[in-house]
Amino acid sequence: ICAMLFIIPGFPFITSGIDLAKLDMRSGMERLTYALIIVLVATMSAWIMAMLLHLQPVDFIKIHMPVAMWILTRLIASFFGVFGFNSPVRLACSAAVLGAVANPLRLELVDLAALPPAVTAFIGALTAGLLASLLKNKVGYPRISVTVPSIVIMVPGLYLYRGFYNLGI
Repeated sequence: ICAMLFIIPGFPFITSGIDLAKLDMRSGMERLTYALIIVLVATMSAWIMAMLLHLQPVDFIKIHMPVAMWILTRLIASFFGVFGFNSPVRLACSAAVLGAVANPLRLELVDLAALPPAVTAFIGALTAGLLASLLKNKVGYPRISVTVPSIVIMVPGLYLYRGFYNLGI
């Protein structure tokens, strides 16, 4: 379920936000509607299967390790989570470095500073955008090409599914 909802709506959600911020209402609303349709169909399908198979969403298993190891693991996982997108290696590495900074920052702000996930998602996305602005001339790619893959990893598929599951219940 997490894998299904992890990446599917990410690009349309992010690009719709970018379009709406640029006041390109038509494209922004079309992409947002497309993303919402995908989320609705995916979460409804997953919810129906969960009902048929008597499955329930549960919290992640708590892993006990030192904070430094926890942060290092998140850095590595975030790097490879972003690096896996289909793009040239130099672009993938650039986006992965941004993702390896922004996503663990978001996660650590939730865990260590107890900030709300929505606030930390904003801070993580803002960090990725600002870093992309600094890097764009050095890597030779447009800012959006580096920013979007580094932010897609932050789209909360599990929370979308849980929300729909709880509405269904």
